[in-house]
Amino acid sequence: MSSIDRSQSVGGTRTYEVRTYGCQMNVHDSERLAGLLEDAGYVRAPEGADAADVVVFNTCAVRENADNKLYGNLGHLAPKKAARPGMQIAVGGCLAQKDRDTIVKKAPWVDVVFGTHNIGKLPVLLERARVQEEAQVEIAESLEAFPSTLPTRRESAYAAWVSISVGCNNTCTFCIVPALRGKEKDRRPGDILAEIETLVAEGVSEITLLGQNVNAYGSDIGDREAFSKLLRACGKIDGLERVRFTSPHPRDFTDDVIAAMAETPNVMPQLHMPLQSGSDTVLKAMRRSYRQERYLGIIEKVRAAIPHAAISTDIIVGFPGETDEDFEQTLHVVREARFAQAFTFQYSKRPGTPAAEMDGQIPKKVVQERYERLVALQEEISWEENKKQVGRTLELMVAEGEGRKDDSTHRLSGRAPDNRLVHFTKPDQEVRPGDVVTVEITYAAPHHLLAEGPVLDVRRTRAGDAWEKRNAEKAGKPAQPAGVLLGLPKIGVPEPLPVAASGCGCD
Repeated sequence: MSSIDRSQSVGGTRTYEVRTYGCQMNVHDSERLAGLLEDAGYVRAPEGADAADVVVFNTCAVRENADNKLYGNLGHLAPKKAARPGMQIAVGGCLAQKDRDTIVKKAPWVDVVFGTHNIGKLPVLLERARVQEEAQVEIAESLEAFPSTLPTRRESAYAAWVSISVGCNNTCTFCIVPALRGKEKDRRPGDILAEIETLVAEGVSEITLLGQNVNAYGSDIGDREAFSKLLRACGKIDGLERVRFTSPHPRDFTDDVIAAMAETPNVMPQLHMPLQSGSDTVLKAMRRSYRQERYLGIIEKVRAAIPHAAISTDIIVGFPGETDEDFEQTLHVVREARFAQAFTFQYSKRPGTPAAEMDGQIPKKVVQERYERLVALQEEISWEENKKQVGRTLELMVAEGEGRKDDSTHRLSGRAPDNRLVHFTKPDQEVRPGDVVTVEITYAAPHHLLAEGPVLDVRRTRAGDAWEKRNAEKAGKPAQPAGVLLGLPKIGVPEPLPVAASGCGCD
């Protein structure tokens, strides 16, 4: 392994690529993995490169066929590695935590397997595998260091995730996350706020607080109001313009959190709160510790306190035992809640979860029919809710990489305070990602809004300065990072056969 093919190296330095699957937590972990590798002297492989010197798979275990997908991808790399001595492959994340030694047995060309609790060991494990010329498998059973203490290569200059907790104390029958990420462990509030202040000093103007069950924050440190206090503390950070969080659990959604959202100006009027099912019977089978009345009660309180709030959700269709009446109850909640978006998923077995062994697995044809009915209803509601935005004047934070047709339409794209995606006419003056523009909404589609008139105002920001500086520093370098969103589900028509959402931030 000491002979290294430098064909994909940059200036004699080894290159890396991180391939990420799964939830926002995984994407955030991948930023840490990239930071660790760059801290160890690696550089990101040029975009479009055939293969990097080190390829890292940060895996997800929530889909029934997650392992097949991983081994298929590993199989594609096998001949490339065989033709290129010195290339290394590492597998981390939830599937690595679950399968451990199985990965090396099925794919003996893998060099490193590491788990969710010891991502900080990756550079050491790669070097050990190189020196010893054998695979290194190291899976920690508990968290060795809170991820935010590790080096980070953030993909966005103007927006960042901030992890406030890891793990989950819930026992949802469809979710394997607690088994792989462990019990909830909260970060100290002072450490969180210190990280946010550092990010703001670097030019970040929007942060998303991230946790598997974000609003349960405080259970590990013995303060039931810790999350609302944290939101209010974020409101006192000068230069922090937008605060979001994902994903909360209805069980822990308390009145003090609603009050903090309403009373803290930089906490955005947007909420993503997984429903999963509108049927009390199904919710009980899922071990979701709330019922339809409780859920709709939270929605009512949020709308009373924050009238313009956009609320989105996750819904699973076809959970084992779901009857036609159960499904009708889900449709009822969708009609009552009037979500701005619903991310709908056909139930998928997750090996190792109680639901995978339940009686009453629903035939594919029935699940598909229900799924299509739900999507059609939500499309109608999303469009109606978006039409209510026409005529409103909104401040948008200009985004990078979110308008796929921006070049052909001569538009730019940005996010409204409620996180709706808005495409707007490109103004004559320069506008950078992270800057803020004021526009009037003129047209609504189910999944986006248009502002076809002239931009009413452009506010250049420190975040835009940070984006400009980062891109100036990268000028002449071969690697150009892709834009990363804000740790929230993408807006758009759901995939035909997506994985069931966890409701724990792993959707």
